[in-house]
Amino acid sequence: MLIYLAEYLTQFHSGFAVFNYITLRTILGVLTALIISFIVGPLMIRKLSQYNVGQPIRELGPETHFSKAGTPTMGGALIIVAIAISTLLWGDLESRYVWVVLMTTLAFGAIGFYDDYKKLVLQDPKGISAKAKYFWQSLFGLAAAIFLFETAKSPVETQLIVPFFKDVAIEMGLMFVVLTYFVVVGTSNAVNLTDGLDGLAILPTVMVAGALAVFAYVTGHVQFADYLGIPYIDGVGEVAIFCGTIVGSGIGFLWFNTYPAQVFMGDVGALALGAALGIVAVVVRQELVLLIMGGVFVMETVSVILQVVSYKLTGRRIFRMAPLHHHFELKGWPEPRVIVRFWIVTVILVLVGLATLKLR
Repeated sequence: MLIYLAEYLTQFHSGFAVFNYITLRTILGVLTALIISFIVGPLMIRKLSQYNVGQPIRELGPETHFSKAGTPTMGGALIIVAIAISTLLWGDLESRYVWVVLMTTLAFGAIGFYDDYKKLVLQDPKGISAKAKYFWQSLFGLAAAIFLFETAKSPVETQLIVPFFKDVAIEMGLMFVVLTYFVVVGTSNAVNLTDGLDGLAILPTVMVAGALAVFAYVTGHVQFADYLGIPYIDGVGEVAIFCGTIVGSGIGFLWFNTYPAQVFMGDVGALALGAALGIVAVVVRQELVLLIMGGVFVMETVSVILQVVSYKLTGRRIFRMAPLHHHFELKGWPEPRVIVRFWIVTVILVLVGLATLKLR
């Protein structure tokens, strides 16, 4: 939004032309989202506490979690507000990429918000049924996939780019819609499964979003894309600003969510952030790289799948408890140790993902 004001003011002073640079607007998006989080965060925590919107703790969960009962949740709404305002302020609102990533994030956030609202405000322990939640996730995921497929202006926008190989791009056709659906819905649920310890999900999300901002910028820059041997997609650089707002709002939220947490993210934040990472990876054509960088989310999801399949087939559990972070807790790892070690793993995986830009 402010880019249009800057363009108008450029006729009076050429210095305002600096706001045309995506790099500057990305930095400003990070700072704006961070400031909003710091300002709104304490107020939101007080309001959530006032209305007793506290986190219920499963009796079957680790005993160390019992003391967390009643901690304010639905704090992910803070992240969404900061992302939306910052993106609208600094993004190019004529970009279809900006709108598809923002609207997908808001749509999945709405699903999580209603689920949290039913559980915590209406005191319905079931929340949204699993079928209903999956239906709405599928609907919004397919809507985003079909939109991107129908509005694609070049073949590369629907090709599968294979990392580490310079000239390998697989023609997807309608399978692009299927792939996009699974990436968006799958990542949304993966982040939600990971969000079980203080700060465990948010910092990996921040790191992956920061790396995706780099991918968005170089993919939308014709010279950098040519130099790095990656496909050039006109206009996709604007998505870097959206990724920056995730970084800023996520760091701001971590200020309150770090151990011991003053507020939890809730489904409203986890489902939205997961969908955001998924749709951005699709837009910048780096779905396979997301699989690498989001390895912690993948491990958490796979641990749940393996646990369920093993128990149904053999009656035995592979892990002491799933998702994976609970397994390590029950092995005696203090919660901060689990969190920080998962963060370290994410740092390594994100660096590997970024290395695919050059190792081709």
